[in-house]
Amino acid sequence: MYTAADGNSLRKLEELERREGEFSGLAQFCRQLLALQSEAKSRFVVSISKFGEVTDSPRLAQGVPLLSFEDLSLERAQVENLFQEVVTLLARDSPDLAEDSERLSNIASDRSLLDDVVRAWYEGSPLADIVVAHNVDNELFAFVIGAVLKPFLSAYSEALLPLVNQEAWRRRCCPICGGKPDFAFLERERGTRWLCCPRCDAQWLFQRLECPYCGNQKHDSLAYLTDDEGLYRLYVCEECRSYIKAIDLRLAESDVSLLVERIITQDIDKQAQQAGYRRGCDEPSSLEKQVML
Repeated sequence: MYTAADGNSLRKLEELERREGEFSGLAQFCRQLLALQSEAKSRFVVSISKFGEVTDSPRLAQGVPLLSFEDLSLERAQVENLFQEVVTLLARDSPDLAEDSERLSNIASDRSLLDDVVRAWYEGSPLADIVVAHNVDNELFAFVIGAVLKPFLSAYSEALLPLVNQEAWRRRCCPICGGKPDFAFLERERGTRWLCCPRCDAQWLFQRLECPYCGNQKHDSLAYLTDDEGLYRLYVCEECRSYIKAIDLRLAESDVSLLVERIITQDIDKQAQQAGYRRGCDEPSSLEKQVML
């Protein structure tokens, strides 16, 4: 069973896959991955009773995201099964990753190690020791863990986000899981800017004139560039040399998939990186345990 958002993304990915071009292979992989994730999410039951009245949560009032690792009620078997499915998909899609996939499968079969890996990734702790010990690629490892946890974190986000006071939050990390934003959009009604979490798909209101990574608010060191139609924006910060992509929904069709928009704007990433900027969400981070200013 798919949610409306997942169903829309799957349709958009199918359309992108049918086109002949540089994105068709990636679209096929993303569609297959999203299908696995959606199926896992449909079997996952979220209970938010222990969070009480979220809008009055002392954690949110202090600028701390709602979900600590201890708050996650993950079923180990579900996590392990999805881990193996994602690894199998990777091996099938990219035969040159066969050896890495086998090593990743070995990690998934060790339940104690898998628990440690999931906690370390969620809390932003270094994975270097595990990467070295098991001879796996660091970026591939982090991608797999994120892909595995995505449907479960997304389920929490869907349940909790409607209860978050958006005007009161406006911080540089996700109010649900603490992730850094990787994409943004300007809403249709007023053109206000919202940030998007790549870990749990939460969206939250943010200032137009502030870097979502370092908090810089200086007019002369913040800017944005647009494409010819004005549909896409590239926000850049000269203080930390980071960037974030955005889409202006006032100029977009009605059924935009942010997942697909992330894919088809890869040229914007290349241009930004060639100009000396980096994706702010790639900077090493940890789940904030104290107030984020």
